[in-house]
Amino acid sequence: MDMDVLRYPIGHFDAPETIDTDALKGYITDISYLPSLIEIAVQDLDAWQLDTPYRPGGWTVAQVVHHLADSHMNAYTRFKLALTETSPIIKPYDEAAWAMLPDVQKTPVNVSITLLFSLHARWVHLMEALTPEQWERTFIHPEHGKVFKLNYIAGSYAWHGQHHLAHIVNLKEREQW
Repeated sequence: MDMDVLRYPIGHFDAPETIDTDALKGYITDISYLPSLIEIAVQDLDAWQLDTPYRPGGWTVAQVVHHLADSHMNAYTRFKLALTETSPIIKPYDEAAWAMLPDVQKTPVNVSITLLFSLHARWVHLMEALTPEQWERTFIHPEHGKVFKLNYIAGSYAWHGQHHLAHIVNLKEREQW
C-alpha cells in the first residue's frame, strides 16, 4: 500500500480561502463528535490490537488515542491564549517524544477518551460562544514562523481528529478486526 495514503488517509488539511459560518459550524460539529467516534473505533480492540501500529513505523492505536488528547489539550490552551492575549507566541512541543512518555505507555486508552469527552465539551462550548471578531484572533507559532487565526485552527483540528480516526478505522479494515 502507498505509504502516503497510510500516513494521510484523508489527505492534507486544505483550508478554504474564506472560512464562513457554515464552515465553522462543520468544524465545531466534527470536534464535538470526535470523542464518541474514537470510543466506538477502539471499543472492541484488545491489548495486542491497541499496541499495533497503524502503519509501518507509525504510532500504535493507543499512542494515536493518547496523542489526540495531548494535541487537543494544547489546541484548547492555544485558543484560550489567543482569546486573552494579543497574538501570543505559543509553546511548541515534541509530539513524538510525548508519545513515548510513561503516561502514554502505561495509561489505558479509556482515560484519554474520557479526557477527550470532557475537553471537547469545554472546547465546543467556547467555540460556540465566539463572535466573528474573536474567530479572527491569532497566535504565533514560532516553529512555523506564522500567525494563525482561530478560525483556521478550528478547521485544522477538526481535520486532525478525522485524520487520526481514519488511521484507526483503516487499520481495522485492513486487518479485518
